[in-house]
Amino acid sequence: MGVSAVGKSTIAALVAARLGAEWIDADALHSPASIAKMSAGIALVDDDRWDWLDRVGDALAGAPAPPGIVVACSALRRVYRDRIRAIAPDAVFVHLTGTPELLLARAQARTGHFMPASLLLSQRATLEDLGADEPGFAVDVTPGVDDIVDSIVDGIRTHDG
Repeated sequence: MGVSAVGKSTIAALVAARLGAEWIDADALHSPASIAKMSAGIALVDDDRWDWLDRVGDALAGAPAPPGIVVACSALRRVYRDRIRAIAPDAVFVHLTGTPELLLARAQARTGHFMPASLLLSQRATLEDLGADEPGFAVDVTPGVDDIVDSIVDGIRTHDG
């Protein structure tokens, strides 16, 4: 989970490969109307997200037994994560974090993505960090990709006990 340009898709694909799991980008589960709004630089509102979050929960709940599935999803607010967990109660969230400067630079350098850099500020304003009682952990995306993936895989294995 995390804001745009934090590397969710790249990291999720690599974590899934390391775990021998499948992965899905939750962006692919957005409705065409939501993609059109974001492409136009219009931030989504909660009513745009509920069905999408249900589709994310369904993907997680329908995953095979371990190694399961890795889903790259913004899940910015606790209520969104609660909505996902209502369908997939075993979901564990990995919050990818980075400095505003790093994420803005990444967003501005990115090409071919429907989410413009201009929406990064609204996502940062919406973001609610994981609560101490939520299943998951945060990982800084400043280090190299291999270090990030190592941290996540170690965290998942520790969480699964």
